[in-house]
Amino acid sequence: MAAGRRALGHLTFQEVRSSLRETSILCLPMGSMEQHGPHLPLNTDSVLAEALTGKIVERWGETLDLWQLPVVSAGLSREHDWAPGTLSLSISGMTAYLRDLGREIARSLPTRNLLIVNGHGGNRGILEALGREFRADFGLNVGTLHLGALISPVTDAAVPEIHAGRDETSAMLALAPELVRKERLADTRGPSSGAAIHALVLDPATSWPWSSDDKRIAEQGVIGDARDASVEHGQAIVSRVVDVAGAVLRQLRENRKA
Repeated sequence: MAAGRRALGHLTFQEVRSSLRETSILCLPMGSMEQHGPHLPLNTDSVLAEALTGKIVERWGETLDLWQLPVVSAGLSREHDWAPGTLSLSISGMTAYLRDLGREIARSLPTRNLLIVNGHGGNRGILEALGREFRADFGLNVGTLHLGALISPVTDAAVPEIHAGRDETSAMLALAPELVRKERLADTRGPSSGAAIHALVLDPATSWPWSSDDKRIAEQGVIGDARDASVEHGQAIVSRVVDVAGAVLRQLRENRKA
């Protein structure tokens, strides 16, 4: 779901040459290929990252000169590798791929500004580290927008929404409803207690190699409760993401001047 004429992959090389400038901003959606419960497809994170990047470019593209790159559709998903269809890159493989991509952006395009729109929480750590390398090694001014923190911003709930619950399902209902197995929503409730989720997934003082087949934190791969998902809630999420992205993009431009 690319952003019309501002999708870089839709341009010819002559159009790239005439359209992009040093001050242009590239927007790179990143997702994953992993289980999302019995009701959402494996490519949910990639669908949301690409669609929300498209919405961001649609809203801010002309004002801030944004260009959308093709989605990176696999990431670090070892926490879901118990489920058929989950495809996870290794840390070394993902690092090599993204460094190659960063180097090629710096070589092939005039712009030095890159916003990564990350749709998968498991990618966060490696993107934080690589952002510094992109700046130091390739001269790229990089920022990362982590969609998970905007799609499910409340983490102090008794049973937090982490994966394939109400928030993520609502976003899919708003952006790609044809991919949601609506008849299965009644069976998509996660654990009744959030104690283990807070301890193993959300505690800022500790890190644990948790898995979504751990019955203490998930049921059928769901960490949350998708039964009350709605298009209206999803539309509110989309609006929040697009609004926040405007401020993030302006901060990215300011960082370039620093």
